[in-house]
Order: sequence, then C-alpha cells, then structure tokens
Amino acid sequence: MIKRAQNRIAESRATLPWTAVICLLIWLVGGVITRGWWLQMGVAALAMLMMALLNNVNALIRIYSRMISCSFIVLMTMTAYLWPQLSAGMAALAVTTFYLLLFQTYQDKRAMGMIFYAYAMLGIGSIFWVQLLWLVPLFWILMATNILAFSGRTFFASILGLVLPYWFLGGYYFLTGQITMLGEHFADILNVGPLFALGLLDLHHFVTIGFVFLLGILGMVHFLRNSYKDKIRIRMYYEAFIVIELVLMAAIIVFPKMADPLMALLIATTAPLIGHFLALTHTKVTNITFFVILAIVAALTLYNICL
Repeated sequence: MIKRAQNRIAESRATLPWTAVICLLIWLVGGVITRGWWLQMGVAALAMLMMALLNNVNALIRIYSRMISCSFIVLMTMTAYLWPQLSAGMAALAVTTFYLLLFQTYQDKRAMGMIFYAYAMLGIGSIFWVQLLWLVPLFWILMATNILAFSGRTFFASILGLVLPYWFLGGYYFLTGQITMLGEHFADILNVGPLFALGLLDLHHFVTIGFVFLLGILGMVHFLRNSYKDKIRIRMYYEAFIVIELVLMAAIIVFPKMADPLMALLIATTAPLIGHFLALTHTKVTNITFFVILAIVAALTLYNICL
C-alpha cells in the first residue's frame, strides 16, 4: 500500500498535539480572551478528551490514528458560532461521554452500573438542553439492536441515570423556593419552534451545516462500502453512528430552531465517520479530498470567526 501525505498525517503521533495547539490558539484569538468564554472552551476540551478515549478504548480505527479526535476538535473549532453557547458544548460533552460509556457495555446485559453512568450523562446534558431527552428512545433501541445490552435491569438503570441529575436540581430549586422552575424546564421540551423554518438559519449556518452533512455522507458511504474489513463489534458501533447521524440530519432540517445544539451532536457523531475515512483511505483521489477538506475547514473557520 502506498503511503501518501494523507496517510502520513493520519498515522502520525504528532497530528493530535499539533491540531490541539492550533485549535487552542484559534479559540484564544477568536474571542475566548476578549469575551471570557473560558468555561465554554473548557467544556469543548473535555468533549475532545472523551472523543479521544472513545477511539482509544474501543479501537474504532483498525490502525494507529487519531483522526477521529482531530476531526472532532477541528469541526468544533470551525463552528465558531457555537463557541459562546454552553448548552451546545454540554450537549456535545454529554453525548461523547455517553458513547464512551455505552460502548463498553457491548453484549453485557448486566452492565447496570455503566449504563447508569452513561444515561446520567444524558441527564446532565438535558439540564442545559432539555430537548436532548428526545433522543433517549433512539438510544434505547440502539442499545438493544447494536450494543446488545438491553434488558429489564439495564433499562431500569438507564431510567435511574436520567433521573439522578434532576434529584439534585429539584432539591436545589426546592431549597431556593423556585420549585416551579423544574416544571418550566420540562415544559420547554416542547419548544421546538416551527417545522422546516429554514429561514431562521443565516448563511453561516447553511454553509457550515451543509459541509458537515457532506462529511457525514462521505463517511457513511465509505464505511458501508468497506465495513467487511472491520470486526463485527466495530461494525455494530458504526451502524449505530450512521443511524444517529441520519436522525440528527433530519432533525436539523425539520427543527431548524434547534440547529445549534443539534449541530454539536452532529459533530460528535460525524467525527468517527469522517475520521474512519481519512485514516483508512489511500488513493490519489482521497489524498486530494483530504487536502480539499482541510482547505474548506480553514476557509469556514475564518468565515465563521471574522465575517
């Protein structure tokens, strides 16, 4: 197999550190220092760490490569309009941690503890963006069909995990005399805005979302064509990613009012798909595609920060 520039970059141990440093500088120069978005940047950094652990623990790519982590941090940096939104960052952190914990329960219907913690992360994320709870039924289905860990016990553990953060939140509201705010929080789950109201999105959103859609489609097609090369366990994981990816794409189109937090979730799901493509392809066309993607990412990052 010929190793092209794409492969040398994808397999280099220096790629992730350099990517992290460059993206950190972009965040700092792009507004973190002047606008005080330190917490938001910290949440994004934690989400990147969870994505790196997700790749390492589950060996999502069958060679040494950090392209999944790099793809995630680059796409999060590119979508600069998400930087100040703590809800979007927490949604991404919750889902990446959920993936990390859930995948460790593969074929284990007695993994109540890990399931509890996985769904507790979704519960924490839903405190910041309550509509995250809409995805829970989908995750239950995938837990049964792809993770093969669904049972009465794990289902009950997932319910307890989802509820746990709200025990603390409810206690806080009760002690501060604001218990009605808990009801208002859950009532907001129906606040999804007008359907198909794409006019709510500006040009920044259209071009950025469109590009991430293309990356997701590219990653999905590549995986489906080459899935036979991966282990059954990895195929099950990636099939779950593909289902979630398609659902999130449809949700952004149907509920554009929620495009920003949905975009954060989409990035967390697209990163493994496009990372798999970038790490495991090695033709002249994919080598050119790699650098075209880098150029578009750089242009969109500049566009979203400066214009």
